[in-house]
Amino acid sequence: MAVTVRIPSYLAGFAEGKSTIEVANSSGSVRGLLQKLWQLHPALKDRVVDEQNEIRQHINIFVAGEAIRLTGNQETPVPEGAEVMIVPAVSGGKATADYDDERMGADQEQR
Repeated sequence: MAVTVRIPSYLAGFAEGKSTIEVANSSGSVRGLLQKLWQLHPALKDRVVDEQNEIRQHINIFVAGEAIRLTGNQETPVPEGAEVMIVPAVSGGKATADYDDERMGADQEQR
């Protein structure tokens, strides 16, 4: 049975335009699954792992909805039929309008 790997659209260009990839999973770990993914789509590798084959800091991988950083990193087991998601980390953003209004009021009071 295969494992479904889902990748974000910006990485699909490195996987023949596919955002969903079926990978045979006989090894049972994230590390083994990734090795098979690199065989199918070698251009993905440099975008997901660094020179030491560690998951890049701005990339998160989830197995059945659980972040591998919390479950054993690349040694996390991948059961047959599981869904694995490779997603970019999200950070930053703009504060809400209410927060901006409160902050502006506080700035004006300090003057």
